[in-house]
Amino acid sequence: MIMNKHIQFTAAILSAVAIFIVLLAAANSKIVAGKDSMNLVGATGVALPDVRRYKIDASQSDFMVHASVGGLLSTFGHNHNIAVKDISGDTEFTDGTVSPASLHIKIRADSLTVVDKISDSDRQTIEKTMRDQVLETGKYPEIIFNSTKIEATKSSATQYQAKIWGDLTLHGVTHNIPLNAQLTFDYKTLRARGEFALKMSDYSIKAPSVGGGTITVKDTLKFNFNIFSQ
Repeated sequence: MIMNKHIQFTAAILSAVAIFIVLLAAANSKIVAGKDSMNLVGATGVALPDVRRYKIDASQSDFMVHASVGGLLSTFGHNHNIAVKDISGDTEFTDGTVSPASLHIKIRADSLTVVDKISDSDRQTIEKTMRDQVLETGKYPEIIFNSTKIEATKSSATQYQAKIWGDLTLHGVTHNIPLNAQLTFDYKTLRARGEFALKMSDYSIKAPSVGGGTITVKDTLKFNFNIFSQ
């Protein structure tokens, strides 16, 4: 009788241990599943937005500089249109809201090319002056823009109006400037269109002149861009 009670007691303990092991295994599986879910939805249980990343495609992008002439004999001078040929960089935007976002652009300074209808000799002279005396590309080979803040307002299903602030490093000088841009994007491509202006004197650039200053390039340069990324 005593032996039977001992056996029953031992069996009860073993059953309790078995149940505890089963419950512990189930709890562990829930914790692991919870961790996996956290990776997808985040700590708050809300699905995390996708971050879209793009690389600038220079072959499908346009970046233009417009320089106007002034001075006493400005009517004899020519305004110049200059194309940026070597541009690279990357962008990141948050799906649905755009921000937080980032934009990084690098331009090879000696890739700026005059696209006006002028003689080859005039083009070569202007480009050499631009490289050697204006931009001093030997000392400052790159022009760099790194965004510091981006705000955007949705204007249609695929478009946003954006205000982009960023540090522009040009001719060895860095200033924070604002850009206005229209963003059109999907999961595979992004196009940013906009314009801005800056003064050469803010970047310690001396405006080129001829004829003893009777024809000079105005201090303010205007830029427009149509940048394609994918």
